[in-house]
Amino acid sequence: MLNRIEKLAEYSKDIKVLYVESHLILREYTSDFLSKIFNNLIVAENAEDGFEKFKKNDINLIITDTMMPKLSGIKMIEKIKNLNKNCYTIILSQDNKSNILLKSIKLNIDAYILKPINFDDMLDSIEKIIEKIKLENELKSHQFYLEQYLNLIDKSSIISKTDTNGIITYVSDSFCEISGYKNEELLGSKHNITRHHENPDELYQNLWHTLKTKEQIWEGVIKNKSKDGTSYYVKTIITPIKNIKGEIVEYIAVRNNLNAVIDDKKYLFNKIEENELSILILLQIDEFDILEKFYNIVTIDQVEKNFAYNLMSYLPKEYAFENVCSLGNGRFALLTTFSDFEKTKLNIEKYLNNFVTNVKKSSLKFDDMEFDLNITVSYSTGKHMIYEDCQTGLESALKEKINLNFSNDSSIVSSKEAEQNLKMIRTVKIALDNYKIVSYFQPIINNKTKKIEKYESLVRLIDEDGNVLSPFHFLNISKKGNYYSKITQRVLENSFKILHSIKTKLSINISASDIEKEEIRTQIFELLKQYPEDCHRIIFELLEDEKIKDFQKIKNFIFDVKSMGVRIAIDDFGAGYSNFERIYGFEPDIIKIDGSLIKHITTDLFSRNIVEAIVVFAKKQNIETIAEFVENESIYNILNEIGVDYSQGYYFGKPESF
Repeated sequence: MLNRIEKLAEYSKDIKVLYVESHLILREYTSDFLSKIFNNLIVAENAEDGFEKFKKNDINLIITDTMMPKLSGIKMIEKIKNLNKNCYTIILSQDNKSNILLKSIKLNIDAYILKPINFDDMLDSIEKIIEKIKLENELKSHQFYLEQYLNLIDKSSIISKTDTNGIITYVSDSFCEISGYKNEELLGSKHNITRHHENPDELYQNLWHTLKTKEQIWEGVIKNKSKDGTSYYVKTIITPIKNIKGEIVEYIAVRNNLNAVIDDKKYLFNKIEENELSILILLQIDEFDILEKFYNIVTIDQVEKNFAYNLMSYLPKEYAFENVCSLGNGRFALLTTFSDFEKTKLNIEKYLNNFVTNVKKSSLKFDDMEFDLNITVSYSTGKHMIYEDCQTGLESALKEKINLNFSNDSSIVSSKEAEQNLKMIRTVKIALDNYKIVSYFQPIINNKTKKIEKYESLVRLIDEDGNVLSPFHFLNISKKGNYYSKITQRVLENSFKILHSIKTKLSINISASDIEKEEIRTQIFELLKQYPEDCHRIIFELLEDEKIKDFQKIKNFIFDVKSMGVRIAIDDFGAGYSNFERIYGFEPDIIKIDGSLIKHITTDLFSRNIVEAIVVFAKKQNIETIAEFVENESIYNILNEIGVDYSQGYYFGKPESF
């Protein structure tokens, strides 16, 4: 028996056992026996005590008597099984009645031992249960390792494994191929066999601090040296692999080869689409068209290929762009995610100026030829139209003979403005993450009664310093990324939530581009279904938008929401793209007269005549009119005289939070 106990004790080190017995002498005698097997033994004096201790501890096995005062062992097991059906259980009982046995079977008891206890029988039951636990733990351990391996392998095929001392224990074929070393040369060596002398010591200090001290995944770009001395860049992810106890047992690294220049513009566009927000760089080898006139096609091709191969070495060592594409005719594209670059805290202008300078200092040498190089660079940030913007910026830079341009919305802006745009994109992202995109509400007054009959929901951003920013500061730049739709979704959420606090109608701004997005339409209809009794209080205010791609989709949306009781307003009517064609297509219930006409109505007869014409037309069509920018009593009096139905402006109230 002693050998059996020692063997069981070896396998049960991590098993936590709860023993419940109300009889003092029997409890002490049996617990003394069980303590020789289990290091983690918790003893309870009765079922109530047992249940409380179970709740406070991560118990694997329960051994309990059945006959106890107040709460029986069977009842205790029933309560425990409601919390954890998978807990192993041994019942000790001097009662072999069929009803007790049936209850035990229903509770899926693992063993039933009659008193007086035969410890050989108990050891038999414990052995079987420990074997089951052992198999379960092994399975969990295998799954645990497998999931970690598969997650990494899916990312890349340039793989290596090291032990906790940094000794290489495994490399993939791709690792051998890119490094130039054979498998047997790498196994048993340290990773500094491929270390490049230009990498700063701080890089490796940070790497090991992240892996060993923080026990976290490390990501970054490393410049390596192959066996023949050539350099190559890899974007690297290294993760500590832990056993089921949480102890690090090895490290796995997977890499992407950044030296590979992809000759595929479609790949570039797909990556832009995948990214939430990107930084795109377009660069042109200067006077490449002149090279084509003086050299043959083979030589020109060599110039492009050599430049492409060395491109990563020209980039400042602080950051390497992971996606590089050749666009032909001496033009290349570099792409990265905005969030990845932001983590470096680098100034994009200084980074790219250093890049241009590095190229100028270099030269391409092959076949007894040497080429001095210069490049022109344009960059842009965002998601939508980012390539077109960047291309426009590059063409302008080439024309104006400047080496670096920032392009946004197809226009060139200053370096200072570019930096401000990047900061604002960051501010928008932080605000969205922290629910600081909020709604303010401005009253709309019935001109006859001067009572508030509607509110307009207006978006605001609260920055990290607590400043409240109007859409002027952030909405346009948000369109460059995938943030504009997220802002719309947040505004919709905020607006519908306020319905329980107001009794008036509520006007919510949406654009045609919003409606064209399936996720926005889905959200709108879900919200309308959640608030069926309030649909008649909702007004969707269609913003001016010259980029309508699917006019029929907009009309279908209007028809569907109107059938649910929602009303439609056209915003900024009388200015820009807001015209009578939109009225014909959208059949609105309300026209909002643009503030540019209203604010001059007291001094400009032309503005007044236009407003009067709009009002006359609207009344004939049974369309309500709302005047924006009503700033004083004089404007209000004229609007009332003309017959405008509603007024909105600071004279009656500023936008405020509820």
